[in-house]
Amino acid sequence: MDENADTPVESTGDELLEMIRALSNPQRLRIIAGLAGGRNYVSQLARDLQMSRPLLHLHLQKLEAAGLVKSELELSEDGKAMRFFEVVPFAVQLTPGVIAIAEATLSYKEEA
Repeated sequence: MDENADTPVESTGDELLEMIRALSNPQRLRIIAGLAGGRNYVSQLARDLQMSRPLLHLHLQKLEAAGLVKSELELSEDGKAMRFFEVVPFAVQLTPGVIAIAEATLSYKEEA
């Protein structure tokens, strides 16, 4: 893991919301935990987490869209395409000040 993994990265309000939404699901937390030890390919990760591949793929797409994981397609020795996922080092620090800065950059603000 990156030595700067505990350094908060400044995010826009939209990016912060997407990250929080992605982390608000217990299955996605399990996936992050499952990848914390290192990268893994979809089929093996699905077996490790006892989750169907289609459901795992759905959650991985949400995590990847939020910038929390990244993927890479590789060919195995027998020519089979394998998609590997790994956690992108991140830190989320939520304080009133961070939220105030992020709120000012939201692209959508609901009227009261």
